[in-house]
Amino acid sequence: MTTRILAVCLGNICRSPTAEAVLRAIATQAGLDLELDSAGTGGWHAGEPPYGPAIRAGAARGYDLAPLRARQVTRADFDRFDLILVMDRANLEDLERLRPAGNATPVRLFLSHAPETGTDEVPDPYYTRRFDEVLDLVEAAARGLVAQLQTEAAKAPKAL
Repeated sequence: MTTRILAVCLGNICRSPTAEAVLRAIATQAGLDLELDSAGTGGWHAGEPPYGPAIRAGAARGYDLAPLRARQVTRADFDRFDLILVMDRANLEDLERLRPAGNATPVRLFLSHAPETGTDEVPDPYYTRRFDEVLDLVEAAARGLVAQLQTEAAKAPKAL
């Protein structure tokens, strides 16, 4: 079964496309079948590629963000995805306001999968300019999430 995961940040040009690309690479390496996408709570950058410095920082570590395009999260995403990962508490609050009534799709802080980092929010490198720090945090969270998904897959009953 494919797990469908959406990464969300503010504008979908730095953190969430980074998370999408990193998670895709780490999951592929682990042999996990994931459907991944990213979106922003705002639509200012819809249709645009990720921010140039984010693309370059990711490429320096072997992640290809260049083909990705920004989009705004929609109410339909709550039905389309099994898990929505947000980069900070403001994104979490925005999504809870957008959540359709009765929808139970989990929305979690991405860094909840990396407690060893000592933080639960991915800072916005568009403002901080700390793209390598964001990559470090995102890699840690992606590794933690992939490990969790592998454990869950190993415990799941096998189809006959």
